[in-house]
Amino acid sequence: MNTQSFSIGDKVVYPNHGVGVIEQISSRTIGSQIEKFYLLKIKASSLKVMVPFHNVDTVGLRRVVRNGEVQRILDFLTDGKCDNHADWKYRFKENSDKMRTGSLLDVAIVLKGLLLLAQSKPLSFREKKMLERSRYLLVSELAMSKNWQETEVEDLLNRALSKSKLRFPEASSMEA
Repeated sequence: MNTQSFSIGDKVVYPNHGVGVIEQISSRTIGSQIEKFYLLKIKASSLKVMVPFHNVDTVGLRRVVRNGEVQRILDFLTDGKCDNHADWKYRFKENSDKMRTGSLLDVAIVLKGLLLLAQSKPLSFREKKMLERSRYLLVSELAMSKNWQETEVEDLLNRALSKSKLRFPEASSMEA
Protein backbone atom coordinates (compact mmCIF):
# COMPACT_ATOMS: atom_id res chain seq x y z
CA MET A 1 0.00 0.00 0.00
CA ASN A 2 1.16 3.56 -0.51
CA THR A 3 3.46 5.06 2.07
CA GLN A 4 2.56 8.67 1.30
CA SER A 5 -0.71 10.48 1.56
CA PHE A 6 -1.32 13.92 0.19
CA SER A 7 -3.83 16.69 0.75
CA ILE A 8 -5.41 19.18 -1.62
CA GLY A 9 -2.92 21.97 -2.30
CA ASP A 10 0.19 19.83 -1.68
CA LYS A 11 3.08 20.46 -4.08
CA VAL A 12 4.20 17.15 -5.55
CA VAL A 13 6.51 15.76 -8.21
CA TYR A 14 5.35 13.33 -10.86
CA PRO A 15 8.68 11.86 -12.07
CA ASN A 16 9.85 12.95 -15.50
CA HIS A 17 6.84 15.27 -15.86
CA GLY A 18 7.76 17.78 -13.19
CA VAL A 19 6.03 19.59 -10.39
CA GLY A 20 2.32 19.83 -9.84
CA VAL A 21 -0.29 20.56 -7.24
CA ILE A 22 -2.93 18.20 -5.85
CA GLU A 23 -6.17 19.86 -6.93
CA GLN A 24 -8.70 17.26 -5.90
CA ILE A 25 -9.16 13.93 -4.19
CA SER A 26 -11.99 11.88 -5.62
CA SER A 27 -13.31 8.36 -5.88
CA ARG A 28 -14.84 6.39 -8.69
CA THR A 29 -16.50 3.04 -8.88
CA ILE A 30 -14.68 0.68 -11.21
CA GLY A 31 -16.54 -2.61 -11.45
CA SER A 32 -17.34 -3.55 -7.87
CA GLN A 33 -14.39 -1.60 -6.44
CA ILE A 34 -14.34 1.97 -5.22
CA GLU A 35 -11.05 3.54 -6.24
CA LYS A 36 -9.70 6.80 -4.78
CA PHE A 37 -7.63 9.17 -6.94
CA TYR A 38 -5.46 12.24 -6.62
CA LEU A 39 -6.08 14.75 -9.38
CA LEU A 40 -2.99 16.81 -9.95
CA LYS A 41 -2.21 19.62 -12.31
CA ILE A 42 1.28 19.62 -13.79
CA LYS A 43 2.67 23.17 -13.60
CA ALA A 44 4.50 23.37 -16.92
CA SER A 45 1.92 21.88 -19.23
CA SER A 46 -1.34 22.40 -17.29
CA LEU A 47 -1.80 18.68 -17.88
CA LYS A 48 -4.21 17.07 -15.43
CA VAL A 49 -3.25 13.62 -14.18
CA MET A 50 -5.29 11.20 -12.12
CA VAL A 51 -3.20 8.95 -9.91
CA PRO A 52 -4.96 6.09 -8.09
CA PHE A 53 -4.01 5.89 -4.40
CA HIS A 54 -2.69 2.36 -4.89
CA ASN A 55 -0.35 3.57 -7.68
CA VAL A 56 1.32 6.43 -5.80
CA ASP A 57 4.47 4.43 -5.00
CA THR A 58 4.57 2.71 -8.40
CA VAL A 59 4.61 5.98 -10.36
CA GLY A 60 6.94 7.61 -7.81
CA LEU A 61 4.67 10.49 -6.82
CA ARG A 62 6.40 12.37 -4.01
CA ARG A 63 6.51 15.69 -2.21
CA VAL A 64 8.68 18.53 -3.51
CA VAL A 65 12.20 18.43 -2.00
CA ARG A 66 12.91 20.18 1.26
CA ASN A 67 15.92 22.31 2.27
CA GLY A 68 18.13 19.40 3.39
CA GLU A 69 17.79 17.69 0.02
CA VAL A 70 18.32 21.01 -1.80
CA GLN A 71 21.64 21.40 0.04
CA ARG A 72 22.70 17.83 -0.90
CA ILE A 73 21.99 18.63 -4.57
CA LEU A 74 23.97 21.89 -4.40
CA ASP A 75 26.87 20.11 -2.66
CA PHE A 76 26.90 17.44 -5.38
CA LEU A 77 26.86 20.03 -8.18
CA THR A 78 29.74 21.85 -6.44
CA ASP A 79 32.10 18.91 -5.92
CA GLY A 80 30.38 15.57 -6.52
CA LYS A 81 32.07 13.00 -8.74
CA CYS A 82 30.46 11.84 -11.99
CA ASP A 83 31.22 8.71 -13.97
CA ASN A 84 30.09 8.64 -17.57
CA HIS A 85 30.02 5.35 -19.44
CA ALA A 86 32.13 5.62 -22.59
CA ASP A 87 29.61 3.72 -24.72
CA TRP A 88 26.74 6.00 -25.77
CA LYS A 89 24.12 3.25 -25.59
CA TYR A 90 24.93 2.26 -21.98
CA ARG A 91 25.35 5.88 -20.89
CA PHE A 92 21.97 6.83 -22.35
CA LYS A 93 20.25 3.87 -20.67
CA GLU A 94 21.85 4.66 -17.28
CA ASN A 95 20.82 8.31 -17.58
CA SER A 96 17.29 7.40 -18.68
CA ASP A 97 16.96 5.08 -15.68
CA LYS A 98 18.14 7.86 -13.34
CA MET A 99 15.64 10.31 -14.83
CA ARG A 100 12.81 7.84 -14.12
CA THR A 101 13.68 7.25 -10.45
CA GLY A 102 11.97 10.46 -9.39
CA SER A 103 15.00 11.47 -7.29
CA LEU A 104 16.03 15.06 -7.89
CA LEU A 105 19.58 14.12 -6.89
CA ASP A 106 19.59 11.54 -9.72
CA VAL A 107 18.41 14.28 -12.10
CA ALA A 108 21.31 16.47 -10.88
CA ILE A 109 23.72 13.57 -11.51
CA VAL A 110 22.47 13.31 -15.10
CA LEU A 111 22.76 17.07 -15.61
CA LYS A 112 26.31 17.27 -14.27
CA GLY A 113 27.41 14.15 -16.16
CA LEU A 114 26.13 15.53 -19.46
CA LEU A 115 27.72 18.95 -18.81
CA LEU A 116 31.07 17.24 -18.16
CA LEU A 117 30.70 15.14 -21.31
CA ALA A 118 29.83 18.22 -23.38
CA GLN A 119 33.23 19.71 -22.47
CA SER A 120 35.02 16.91 -24.31
CA LYS A 121 32.67 16.23 -27.23
CA PRO A 122 29.38 17.38 -28.72
CA LEU A 123 26.28 15.76 -27.22
CA SER A 124 23.99 13.71 -29.42
CA PHE A 125 20.50 15.04 -30.13
CA ARG A 126 18.97 12.70 -27.55
CA GLU A 127 21.54 13.66 -24.91
CA LYS A 128 20.88 17.36 -25.59
CA LYS A 129 17.18 16.67 -25.03
CA MET A 130 17.97 14.83 -21.78
CA LEU A 131 20.18 17.73 -20.64
CA GLU A 132 17.32 20.12 -21.40
CA ARG A 133 14.86 17.90 -19.50
CA SER A 134 17.15 17.54 -16.45
CA ARG A 135 17.68 21.30 -16.42
CA TYR A 136 13.94 21.93 -16.52
CA LEU A 137 13.15 19.38 -13.78
CA LEU A 138 15.83 20.79 -11.46
CA VAL A 139 14.90 24.43 -11.95
CA SER A 140 11.13 23.97 -11.72
CA GLU A 141 11.21 21.80 -8.60
CA LEU A 142 13.75 23.92 -6.75
CA ALA A 143 11.80 27.09 -7.64
CA MET A 144 8.62 25.57 -6.21
CA SER A 145 10.46 24.18 -3.18
CA LYS A 146 12.05 27.50 -2.24
CA ASN A 147 9.16 29.64 -3.55
CA TRP A 148 11.63 31.50 -5.78
CA GLN A 149 11.59 32.72 -9.35
CA GLU A 150 13.21 30.30 -11.81
CA THR A 151 15.91 32.88 -12.65
CA GLU A 152 16.97 32.95 -8.96
CA VAL A 153 17.27 29.14 -8.98
CA GLU A 154 19.29 29.23 -12.21
CA ASP A 155 21.71 31.70 -10.58
CA LEU A 156 22.04 29.45 -7.51
CA LEU A 157 22.72 26.35 -9.67
CA ASN A 158 25.18 28.28 -11.85
CA ARG A 159 27.17 29.35 -8.78
CA ALA A 160 27.33 25.73 -7.56
CA LEU A 161 28.39 24.38 -10.97
CA SER A 162 30.98 27.11 -11.53
CA LYS A 163 32.95 25.69 -8.58
CA SER A 164 33.31 22.52 -10.69
CA LYS A 165 34.30 24.67 -13.68
CA LEU A 166 30.95 23.97 -15.35
CA ARG A 167 28.29 26.31 -16.63
CA PHE A 168 24.57 25.85 -16.20
CA PRO A 169 23.07 25.63 -19.70
CA GLU A 170 20.97 28.54 -20.93
CA ALA A 171 17.46 27.49 -21.92
CA SER A 172 17.84 29.09 -25.35
CA SER A 173 21.22 27.49 -26.11
CA MET A 174 19.75 24.00 -25.98
CA GLU A 175 17.05 24.62 -28.57
CA ALA A 176 19.49 24.57 -31.49
